[in-house]
Amino acid sequence: MTLRSAAAVAALITSLSAGPLLGEERDSNTMNLMDDKNPPVAKVVPHPVTIHGDTRADDYFWIRDDKRQDPEVLGYLEAENNYTARVMKPTEAMQQRIFEEIKGRVKETDLTVPYLDNDYFYYSRTEAGKQYAIYCRKTRSLDAPEEIYCDQNEMAKGHDYFSLGVKNVSPNGQLMAFSTDTNGSESYRLQFRDLTTGKLYPEAMSEVDNVAWANDNRHLFYTTRDPAKRTYRVWRHELDTPAANDVLLYQEDDALYDIYLAKTRSDGFILFGSASSTTSECRVIPADQPLTAPRLVEPRQEDIEYYVDHRGDTFYIRTNQDAKNFKIVTAPVATPDASHWTELLAHRPAVKIEDIDIFQDFWVSVERSRGLGQLRVTSFREGISHDIEFPDAAYAVSPSGNAEFVTSAYRFSYQAPTTPNSVYDYDPTSRQRTLRKQVEVLGGFDPANYQSERIYARAYDGAEIPITIISRKGTPRDGTAPLLLYGYGSYGLSSEASFSSARISLLDRGVIWAIANIRGGGELGEEWHDQGKTYLKRNTFTDFITAGEYLVARRFTSTDRMAAMGGSAGGLLIGAVANMRPDLFHCLVAKVPFVDVMNTMLDPTLPLTVGEYLEWGDPNVAPSYHYMRSYCPYTNVAPQRYPAMLITTGLNDPRVGYWEGAKWVARLRANKLDDNLLLMRTNMGAGHAGQSGRYDAWKEVAFDYAFLLSQFGISS
Repeated sequence: MTLRSAAAVAALITSLSAGPLLGEERDSNTMNLMDDKNPPVAKVVPHPVTIHGDTRADDYFWIRDDKRQDPEVLGYLEAENNYTARVMKPTEAMQQRIFEEIKGRVKETDLTVPYLDNDYFYYSRTEAGKQYAIYCRKTRSLDAPEEIYCDQNEMAKGHDYFSLGVKNVSPNGQLMAFSTDTNGSESYRLQFRDLTTGKLYPEAMSEVDNVAWANDNRHLFYTTRDPAKRTYRVWRHELDTPAANDVLLYQEDDALYDIYLAKTRSDGFILFGSASSTTSECRVIPADQPLTAPRLVEPRQEDIEYYVDHRGDTFYIRTNQDAKNFKIVTAPVATPDASHWTELLAHRPAVKIEDIDIFQDFWVSVERSRGLGQLRVTSFREGISHDIEFPDAAYAVSPSGNAEFVTSAYRFSYQAPTTPNSVYDYDPTSRQRTLRKQVEVLGGFDPANYQSERIYARAYDGAEIPITIISRKGTPRDGTAPLLLYGYGSYGLSSEASFSSARISLLDRGVIWAIANIRGGGELGEEWHDQGKTYLKRNTFTDFITAGEYLVARRFTSTDRMAAMGGSAGGLLIGAVANMRPDLFHCLVAKVPFVDVMNTMLDPTLPLTVGEYLEWGDPNVAPSYHYMRSYCPYTNVAPQRYPAMLITTGLNDPRVGYWEGAKWVARLRANKLDDNLLLMRTNMGAGHAGQSGRYDAWKEVAFDYAFLLSQFGISS
């Protein structure tokens, strides 16, 4: 969905392009937006920015439009889109082929494994030809009639974009709180529906992030965001009363902190807390007594995090107090402060405890070691612990659908590069697992045709960088194979060795897929994250370069056959590497890239900025400013040769403004000393995650793959 009519865009392009002919000298205050052979040329408007005695030229500052309504800006984005469409037109048949391949591997009419929550079995299903999942349930038995309680396809009618945020059913199963976003801006609107009558309640709230029902099915807690998209308030709402009467329970005024909200699996407590990336605290409200004032578990202390779960008269707390990679402690519900904490699971330097799941008879520690997930199961009665074992050298595992507190089974999802996502129920007593469902991959997929392996590249300081290699068997290892290196490396998030049926379209064409677990991510624990943030952020980029060099040295590929891809903070990675080692890669794909680091981090009104000082640094502090300036992709674009590039943005993206990618492209066009392709594609009706419907999302993947394959010289 564009924000302007096609006729208006055409008129604007015509008016803006009525300048010098191609080859004539161009005034810096005009834009070439209508040229069948050459890309748009953004006008230059000097905008110097001076801080700490340093002046940076931001000549494309004018492209930023917070309201996304400026005709000149929208015209420029449309002109870039038109140029990209013209250049990519010869690949349209390939795009369609790849789209059909992706769709052909998916069982379009399918359903998920039902899980029990109170008296209902919940599941979702998809139908061929429909963009979105349909949420269903059955009462007490899987043989009961199906009830559709949330059909996103119906809700999405009339909208080019649709995203369902929260979808939270009350304890008695009769009410649903749900939130929706219809333009990709992540401004979710909360509403309530009676599931027995279909009635919508009159009240609605805006900018809602999360919700939790009290046990009385009458009161609901929810959080809201400020203009910078920071979750900062907790409210209590009474159903069927005006939202204006809602009670503000807590407001977090420190911009470094966000609010989280949850309900314990035991149904004992509503939890909400303030958390930065290094410090947190938690308040609790008995779920049976929603009018009770929140109680603080332990006041926050700088650089100490703790997160709470519940069973009986005990809180179970995951904390990094004197434990870099976290430990588990317990505390009485009556006196939960730190002076009453008792260690349950000690800190282990080589193992990161990422989460805990508490049940009536057992508990599970969700862990990570050597870059791979682990599930450690402990019986409350016997106190004996064991790890669930997994067969692959590289894989991804996570808890799945564990809604019931009293249960004899633990459900998890498991996948590996050659193993489709598989849902298991695990019996902690017998230690037996039961496969409930493995995603069916159609189109003749045979896992025996593919292989994965895990190798390690050594960084400049001796750190070992894990790299997962995925390929079709028989792909040559003589330097001739095309290879796509993927990376992220920020926020302590892990890039998993997961399965992708879409990826097969590349593997079957001889492309090797490689995932580099670079520093800044969380694959090797908190220290791995710390070594790739703030004043050590350049490790993220040099690790990725090292991984690329190692793959070339090992003859997996060559520099003229290697591509790289990353998105969001991974787009920053791609941008920094493009400046530092443009000779290492043949082509690059940067999706919604965070590349205008200096200007964004100097603007506290933008979403995420202040809270991310702990990740990137605060450029208002001189040493931090100069360090960030040294790698900022937009700032450091230089007169040099660059690889071919595809940059994608979303007009309504609240996380990374569309102007970051657009300004970067404009500066690259003005400086690069090559004729390599530089394309930008802005989704004019979506945000950070791209298109919302599954078919539309597959088309975006097909477009990206067609770009890569065309750069590799693969046309079929």
